Amino acid sequence: MRDKRSRYWRQRRVVGALGIGRGRDGGGLIRPPGRPTRPHRFFTVHLGFTAPGAADARELAVAYAEALSLLRPELALGAAALSPADAWQRAERLFCGAVGPDGERCVDVADHPGFHHAPGPGGLGWGDGDGPGDG
Repeated sequence: MRDKRSRYWRQRRVVGALGIGRGRDGGGLIRPPGRPTRPHRFFTVHLGFTAPGAADARELAVAYAEALSLLRPELALGAAALSPADAWQRAERLFCGAVGPDGERCVDVADHPGFHHAPGPGGLGWGDGDGPGDG
């Protein structure tokens, strides 16, 4: 071991040269990334389906959005919208989305009558409950 040519010493030189291993501050092998991670971006998925009319299409779209939110909780129900297939610029929202006193959003369908309701069973209700879309 006097000439430091053994495998151990070669490995130690490589580890030191690459800057991996324990740092001078005694930190471990795993460190946070050197550059900040990008924030999550918002994406939209468009699902096509047929319906006899606009009212039926709205009911189906609400049912599809609610079913998908049960399977994938990260789905933003408040962002769900409905539009004709050839006119995406005419999208109308499907859910109320009114902001409540604690920052939660109403998960009832858009223009619903009565109180607003937070997500989840027994979610907080707020508003006057007198008319459509109070808030």
